[in-house]
Amino acid sequence: MDGKSRPPAGPRGAVGAAAEDAAAAHLDALGWSVLARNLRVGVVELDIVALEPGRRPTLVIVEVRSRSGPGFGTAVESVDGRKVLRLYRAALSLRRAGHPALALEEVAPVSWRVDLLALRRATGTAWWVEHHLRGLMPP
Repeated sequence: MDGKSRPPAGPRGAVGAAAEDAAAAHLDALGWSVLARNLRVGVVELDIVALEPGRRPTLVIVEVRSRSGPGFGTAVESVDGRKVLRLYRAALSLRRAGHPALALEEVAPVSWRVDLLALRRATGTAWWVEHHLRGLMPP
């Protein structure tokens, strides 16, 4: 787990990075704390690791998926059971390791989950949240 992010590769990577920026801004607006972005755990990249506030704060691994148009199905359809299982395994590894980017000693969340944030490009550089699916379950 190196925690390093890689630069976007080509136009597709730039679109994905823009969608992740919009997702992080959306979570900020909800009062969430974004703890890490593009965090590598083995071969899996966690798009956003955030803390959802509340009486019992929750550590949330947020998978960000985006679509610019209807040509290749929906963003939600692009996440299959294998991807969710990989995200859960990575999240478990991250929690066990107590990765310093998460400052788990200070945050001490009592629970955690994996969410999917599906965005669609509205116009130009504007994005809107199409779905926020909370608590994805592995197969």
